[in-house]
Amino acid sequence: MPFNLVLYKLRRDLYTPRLIITILPTDLSAVSKKKEMMGDMTHLGSLMAAVMFVWAIFGQLFPEKFQSDVMKYVNKVVSYVYPYVEITFHEYQADSWFERSKAFVSIERYLSTNSSNRAKRLKANVVKDCESVVLSMDDYEEVTDEFRGIKIWWTSSKSIPKQQAFFSYRGDEEKRYFRLTCKREHRDIITKVYLQHVLDEGKAIAVRTRQRKLYSNNKSENWSGYRRNMWSHIIFEHPSTFDTLAMDPKKKKEILDDLMMFSKSKDYYKKVGKSWKRGYLLYGPPGTGKSSMIAAMANLLEYDIYDLELTSVKDNTDLRKLLIDTSSKSIIVIEDIDCSLDLTGRRKEKKEESKEEEKDPVRKAEEEKDKKNKGSEVTLSGLLNFIDGLWSACGSERLIVFTTNFVEKLDPALIRRGRMDKHIELSYCCFETFKVLAKNYLDLESHELFSTISRLLEETKMTPADVAENLMPKSFEENAESCLNKLIQSLENAKEEARLKAVEDARIQAEEEAAKKIEQNDEKVQESDAKLGDGEGKKADQDTDIVQVADAKENGVLTE
Repeated sequence: MPFNLVLYKLRRDLYTPRLIITILPTDLSAVSKKKEMMGDMTHLGSLMAAVMFVWAIFGQLFPEKFQSDVMKYVNKVVSYVYPYVEITFHEYQADSWFERSKAFVSIERYLSTNSSNRAKRLKANVVKDCESVVLSMDDYEEVTDEFRGIKIWWTSSKSIPKQQAFFSYRGDEEKRYFRLTCKREHRDIITKVYLQHVLDEGKAIAVRTRQRKLYSNNKSENWSGYRRNMWSHIIFEHPSTFDTLAMDPKKKKEILDDLMMFSKSKDYYKKVGKSWKRGYLLYGPPGTGKSSMIAAMANLLEYDIYDLELTSVKDNTDLRKLLIDTSSKSIIVIEDIDCSLDLTGRRKEKKEESKEEEKDPVRKAEEEKDKKNKGSEVTLSGLLNFIDGLWSACGSERLIVFTTNFVEKLDPALIRRGRMDKHIELSYCCFETFKVLAKNYLDLESHELFSTISRLLEETKMTPADVAENLMPKSFEENAESCLNKLIQSLENAKEEARLKAVEDARIQAEEEAAKKIEQNDEKVQESDAKLGDGEGKKADQDTDIVQVADAKENGVLTE
């Protein structure tokens, strides 16, 4: 074992309390050997104590600058005779104190597979609400690994600053790191082959043990400091799958084929010069299964979900930052996009403003204050760049999903092909959708009441959510037939309500048309009265003119 590891273990053992169990052997030779070993350990301990005492005195007598110079030259001398190579992997790289090193994370996963069998001190992480425990190396622990007959030592440690600042940044806190030690003659194979093997194994372990997560973006005000966190997450455990998804089987197969084709088309997207992403627009009435569709997509492809709340995003710049902070193999979701922000008609706002309007200083200051106090300033242009602009190429293997209840309210540029590549309409429940729900909720594939339900579903509109609510038993006394009868009753009630609503709408429409006709007739009468009044007025004017002319002749003012 390398000498530095021996010193490291001895130093650790001095400060680690442990239980010593002594077994007395019956063989006297074994006793004598044991005494010799204990004597050697005593001498070694005494030597280590003396070295540590001398080092403590040295640290008290000489300044820190002098100590560092001495250690620099000592390390140079030792390097000439030291037969080992050491490689250190820090948890945080020098150029980024906010993101953990991917190499460190991969090594941590790789060592965790062996630490539970070889390490003596472990630390446990509980995941999935205490469903499982993940063991990894504790700090100041050492394990060995073998690769092609070569022995490698891994140690886990951390450096602690001498003084802790009240307001500390990453550089002032504990710095964890892994250190690899191997013999000099194995340097090439370790650096060129073994390290790549460790990183690949770490990634493979991450894929096997990966937990899907549901992310939600935090407000921009919470991004300050080195512990900034743009996204908060929970473990995603939604049970929805395409098997349980209630929709037309033909449309379901079409979506499945499209998703699987996308997940295996990395080289194709690179060939045609497109970012490896795809947009889906889910639209339809409330309760038609848009959220369940997204969950089924995530479970099928094993992707994380980023639920983007646009009202919490300050401006277009923060929107780009959020996009950069998302990972590959993910679904970026904006639900009810027509309600998130007013993204329609913004192109006309500047044109409709009056050019003659001049703002006085007081009004301008008030408007600037309102602008600061208002919420999101994300624009349609910024969202388009987020979906399909240059920034959308930062990452790969992503799905971008919009949901809306009113697709006609969205700007055509937002949902055109190339941005939202596939438009999926999720409509009211049909008979094929009902059969999937009956299988899920009642374990029924056929029943004598199915024909009645099929006829009623053609005559009225009911969402899959309402159908599922009627099929779900509400007590232990209810059975499949009672649930079907309850659904039939609900369909008949919905049909009657739709009939009454149609009658009421027809009555209101007839009244509006009658009122409109009366109004039109009144306008015609007023026009005719106005014309008649104009004619009588002209005749009266002519009579007046004749009288005036006759009077003028009598007075001798006019002559013939």
